[in-house]
Amino acid sequence: MNNDRVKHEPSLTAEAAPPKEMEADMEKLRNVMLAPLALALAAVFAAAAAAQDLKGPTGEEWKNPRIVGAGKEAPRSFFIPYPDEAAALENDKDASARRRCLNGPWKFHWVPKPADVPAGFFKPGFDASGWKEIAVPSNWEFQGYGVPIYLDTDYEWLKAGETPDPPNLPADNNPVGCYKKTFSVPADWKDRDVFLYFGAVKSAFYVWVNGRYAGYSEDAKTPAEWNITRFLKEGDNEVALQVFRWSDGSYLECQDFWRISGIERDVDLLARPRVRIRDFWARADLTADGRNGFLDVSVEVTGRPGGAGGLSTVEITLLDGQGRTVFSAGAPVTTARGKETAIARIARNVTAPRLWTAETPNLYTVVLALKDASGRTLEATSTRVGFRNVEIVDGRLLINGAPVYLKGVNRHEHDPRTAHVVSEESMIRDIRLMKQFNINAVRTCHYPDDPLWYDLCDAYGLYVIDEANIESHGMGDGPESLAHKPEWGPAHLDRTIRMVERDKNHASVIIWSLGNEAGDGLNFEATSAWIHGRDPSRPVQYEPAGTRPHTDIVCPMYARIETIEAYGLKKQTRPLILCEYSHAMGNSNGNLQDYWDVIEKYPNLQGAFIWDWVDQSIETKDPNGRTYYAYGGDFGPPEIPTSRNFCCNGLVNSEREPHPGLWEVKKVYQSIAFRKTETADGRTALEVRNGYAFRGLDGFVIRWELASGETGAPPVAAGEFPNPAIRPGGSAVFPLEMPTVGIVPGREYFLNVRAEYARDEPLIPRGHVAAAGQFPVGLVRPGPAVKAADMRPVTLGQDGTKVTVGGSGFSASFDRTTGMLTSYVFRGKEFVRTGLEPHFWRAPTDNDFGNGFPERHGIWRKAGDHRVLEGFEARAESPSAVRIEARYALTDVPAKYRVTYRVLGTAEIIVSVHFVPEKEGLPEMPRLGMKMTLPREFAHVRWFGRGPHESYADRKTSAFVGTYGASVFETLIPYVSIQEYGNRTDCRWALLADRTGDGLLIAGSPQFDFSALPYTAEDLTQEKRGQKHPQEIPKRDYVCLNLDYGQMGVGGDTSWGAREHPQYRLAAKEYAYSFRLRGMTAADDPAALARE
Repeated sequence: MNNDRVKHEPSLTAEAAPPKEMEADMEKLRNVMLAPLALALAAVFAAAAAAQDLKGPTGEEWKNPRIVGAGKEAPRSFFIPYPDEAAALENDKDASARRRCLNGPWKFHWVPKPADVPAGFFKPGFDASGWKEIAVPSNWEFQGYGVPIYLDTDYEWLKAGETPDPPNLPADNNPVGCYKKTFSVPADWKDRDVFLYFGAVKSAFYVWVNGRYAGYSEDAKTPAEWNITRFLKEGDNEVALQVFRWSDGSYLECQDFWRISGIERDVDLLARPRVRIRDFWARADLTADGRNGFLDVSVEVTGRPGGAGGLSTVEITLLDGQGRTVFSAGAPVTTARGKETAIARIARNVTAPRLWTAETPNLYTVVLALKDASGRTLEATSTRVGFRNVEIVDGRLLINGAPVYLKGVNRHEHDPRTAHVVSEESMIRDIRLMKQFNINAVRTCHYPDDPLWYDLCDAYGLYVIDEANIESHGMGDGPESLAHKPEWGPAHLDRTIRMVERDKNHASVIIWSLGNEAGDGLNFEATSAWIHGRDPSRPVQYEPAGTRPHTDIVCPMYARIETIEAYGLKKQTRPLILCEYSHAMGNSNGNLQDYWDVIEKYPNLQGAFIWDWVDQSIETKDPNGRTYYAYGGDFGPPEIPTSRNFCCNGLVNSEREPHPGLWEVKKVYQSIAFRKTETADGRTALEVRNGYAFRGLDGFVIRWELASGETGAPPVAAGEFPNPAIRPGGSAVFPLEMPTVGIVPGREYFLNVRAEYARDEPLIPRGHVAAAGQFPVGLVRPGPAVKAADMRPVTLGQDGTKVTVGGSGFSASFDRTTGMLTSYVFRGKEFVRTGLEPHFWRAPTDNDFGNGFPERHGIWRKAGDHRVLEGFEARAESPSAVRIEARYALTDVPAKYRVTYRVLGTAEIIVSVHFVPEKEGLPEMPRLGMKMTLPREFAHVRWFGRGPHESYADRKTSAFVGTYGASVFETLIPYVSIQEYGNRTDCRWALLADRTGDGLLIAGSPQFDFSALPYTAEDLTQEKRGQKHPQEIPKRDYVCLNLDYGQMGVGGDTSWGAREHPQYRLAAKEYAYSFRLRGMTAADDPAALARE
């Protein structure tokens, strides 16, 4: 089964109205659910009798959507307890005397269905000596248990033809993992309560401690915590888990990622005093003037009945980024007799704090200490906060009063070896790349991430859209959607509440997202209402809500440019921010600049989030021991449902190596813009505009040069403007001292500009290029022309079917029967393995497969091969020039194709192509060009054109004109599934040389596209998407050269229907173009030869 996502074109012109058949249900739901806080409390706490022994699981918990947990503690913010303020300030969780991590090896037993779970396995006396061990955290499918399944929109347990039937699950196909771990409790924890904390377990589980049932939990991406004090004993203790691969909660976890199971995040024991900090909220906001701040800290203290008494105090200390105390204050904890909880609250103004933004991630530290009546610290903890304000005013999203662009990506948690278990090093690597490539925002698609991710986003500066773990994609968005079902209301609310309560203290979280592709209805009206009541300081968004009132941001996915422009043209009360766009599957991300030209044109269009950040491929080995990166369908039998390589949509591969499209993102997302202009007195000048919202450009150096870009040619002029005093949103014009001498005739010249970091910044080294620009200067002067009288003579010889043109140091041969160039020898070296042929096909990209390219353009696949030679002529035009003409009729398409070779005494062959279709209405051509192959030794490529990375008609903004080099056989296919790759646009010349430097020069008239690969287009062509990996395709033992007039763009609006934009297509019409071939030696200058 391969069901790629099917989206609808968003309508942003009116509020989405529910279908008529839903109205009765929705009215009933309103009566039930529009008391969201009451329902939320019921959902979270009704089954959580934490202080009481539970009788045991009924076996129905994981089948009942109304049950979201049993025995669990109420949700709270994530923090680690410490014994004193000094330890809390250090905030090293691994060093805390109040925490013991249970990560590591656990005993593990896997069974294919619940009925096979060993009876009484959770009891201390059970013999598990025959069980194997498994690492915690991990996903058991990648530890050798069961089959990893990747799907996009469907439920993975369904067989072909089955429809979902919530909350039911297959009784005979629902694997269960049984875990056991022995642990001891430190002696100094004797007088404390001990809590068992699970960061994330998928999908649902029971937990026992020393054989006694502690409770049940679902929601695979938020914590579950139990007070297990009453279950503990001296010496060894044992915890046991029964984890279900699928539960009723899985109906809300139908996300576009690997559907895998297990304990995915940390497992901790936490020691807490009897009277303790249960939760706190440190709100750091701004006063009305926007310059001063206030800190409002609410601390919930809990204990046994009467434990808080009225004798405890909470002391709060605020420290700035340099560790200096801003203030310290205390508040008494008073509790009515018989109550277990109380709130201590402290609010203070802070004069002119350094504000937090993604550009300026200034953080303060709040240290909390709970003290008894004698002043002894019972417990301490800390968190970092950022003073910042988020609001929507006049239809614009403002951070600290200023409008911002969210230049975003969607990010799944993924590692190529550990799947959903992601290390701190991997997180930092992601953030480093994002910051260096000008990405300033992340959507946690489609669930709350590991808590550490938010700490890092706070510290390094990324805006976060925090998304609840809710996606019922497989139920659709119609009447059957779980968004409309009252019995699913508690689960929707529980997941929302747990996200908000866990992450509420993070400055980086600026928007709450209710979920993803789960339909829309009263369940989401209720979750939106709850968040607005609980946290009015942040806006709420939800894509399926469209323009309905319970989303503060209109956040469509994959809306076309014309759609968002239509929104921007009208006065709006809400901003539009695309939650997903520019689907980065394979060779994609075309027309990104076109999107941002529109986004930056209208004030209420404020950004977009690319789908997505990282390929979800898995490192594995094929039967021959070769490493490759697997995707859906590569594991398990063929009947396992899969969406194939639809999990590989990343701007980076799973090893975090950038795909070529990421360079385009960096250029388009850059916040410093350049424009070549003139001063009032007519001098060339550079305008620099600061697109940052909060930082000036005094931390950058603007460098410029006037250069031809040719190898070995130094700039003819250069300069710099260090630390320019340009405020946020401002601009300045800098006159440039342009040269009056030193311009070489025939060369093109470009003004190249870049903004470099003037000093090291976190994760960004000094000298890193933040922004760049290139402008043609127009100083081109004609180069020296070679006169016919100066050229050496050539000879024309004809022998049967062979026509040979000879000259000084070279010869070129043609076949009369095919019209093809069959040999070109220069200074004793043969360049032609197979000669030039018409070429109209490209290997389909992932986007091409999604939009019907193979069917629509299939007639061009063999069109160049299937041709009939209708005429051949060879004649001398002059003593130094011979003209060879071959005329063809294409048989797969009604068209004529004429190629003319003019062989000159300079050893140059001018190739001219004339293409004429004979019928209107032919589909566009994937490419228009010629192909040939060269012997293997000519694999060292240099070119003067756009680079260094590959570029296409709709993805070349980031590829500047210059001279670049590559090796044909060392350049790997950058995508996990084979497809078109390696194109270079706007080339003036290209050289394919051997190790000595001798080679074949191709010069444009004036420009051309080319690629030089160890594969033919046919090698890279799949019949269906996601069928072949790169290591399955053997490299040819020769160089495959494509010389093109052009190629259609790669597109990227979606990968399931959207085509490349019309301006980036190649209409089947009449074309005429030419290029030149010429042999050269290492002593020759390819640029000089190309200019002749």
